[in-house]
Amino acid sequence: MKIVLITGVSGSGKSLALNVLEDAGYYCVDNLPSRFLPELAIYLGTQNYSRLAVAIDARSGSSLAELPPIIGGLRRFGHDVRVLFLNATTQTLVQRFSETRRRHPLSVTGDDTLSPTGSLVEAIEKEREMLSSVTELGHQIDTSNLRASALRRWIREFVQHDQTGLTLMFESFGFKHGVPLDADLVFDVRSLPNPYYDMQLRPLTGRDQPVIDFLSAIPEVDEMINDIAAYLQKWLPSYMRDNRSYLTVAIGCTGGQHRSVFISETLGERFRNEASVLVRHRELAPPSEAKS
Repeated sequence: MKIVLITGVSGSGKSLALNVLEDAGYYCVDNLPSRFLPELAIYLGTQNYSRLAVAIDARSGSSLAELPPIIGGLRRFGHDVRVLFLNATTQTLVQRFSETRRRHPLSVTGDDTLSPTGSLVEAIEKEREMLSSVTELGHQIDTSNLRASALRRWIREFVQHDQTGLTLMFESFGFKHGVPLDADLVFDVRSLPNPYYDMQLRPLTGRDQPVIDFLSAIPEVDEMINDIAAYLQKWLPSYMRDNRSYLTVAIGCTGGQHRSVFISETLGERFRNEASVLVRHRELAPPSEAKS
């Protein structure tokens, strides 16, 4: 059975992730205590289900500590188990709870007011502490600056990706929107010439040929790419020996539109023969949205 476990902090998008997987044909269960996961997998197997998605979060309480050995047991029985951890900055979570007027699951206040300096922040930090044992179990996505459409697309890529061994993720981003929480390695390419100052290139992205031609002609850009690639080639075997499932390499420029996109795409192509590779761009809208 293909099993996707969705976990993470409240307000980070777990419900959206479950909806995406339900649309993809998964049998979905929300807020299942970890200890019941093997029984559920056995039962659904007898009912000829081949896909299961389960949201497990801090509401499971002490049973969260049982999740790592349970995942190991499911994998030993031949199940393809993937873990998706959704995260967001505390400021983003406070804003989301304030906008929806929903109470945080761990909030202990009796009133309807969510204070950004009171019980809500305390509940968020308590939840992070409770989830600390499962944070590193799988692939992380920082939803702080993501459009809902982008998160849906990334989740579909996550479950459709043929994962064998370590997956190398190259993610472009803009520093002015913050460093991604899901990054394992961060490289700053803001020192390189910026196509933004060319009025003809400004509306384009690092995937458009004029920008590709502009950056490819600059020796410093090639040197930066080679230096990053050399670092990864040296240390990638070490990350593989560490039994990681994902390694997220974040490439940041000012706005996340030109340089970081071009370099992420270039590195993705360079490493496709050495690891399983995914490339994504946090600040770029899908083509359908960009034209609307």
